[in-house]
Amino acid sequence: MTDVLIRIKRLVLAHRVIFTAKAEGEMYAEGLTQELVFEAILNAPAITKTLRSRNPRSGRRETLYVIKGLTYDGLMVYTKGKMATFEGREVFYVLISSKRSTDE
Repeated sequence: MTDVLIRIKRLVLAHRVIFTAKAEGEMYAEGLTQELVFEAILNAPAITKTLRSRNPRSGRRETLYVIKGLTYDGLMVYTKGKMATFEGREVFYVLISSKRSTDE
């Protein structure tokens, strides 16, 4: 398990997670709760993909992490998010996308 995934899991355990409106809409449409999303991230064995992106609001470069994990009931959940920092410290994991994975 990578250091990044461990840091993300610690932020999730501390409930230091922000859901964007897009992620909340996807979760609602898929019947997912925050707890199911947290389970999937905590059970994920690895980061599936790392993406370099440009924030549409600020124009700054950022790293996005795609994580696919199983809930305790075996539901595969796809998440995409980034770590947010404040004063040089990671303070939140921002979930940009959260939905059922289509490739189970």
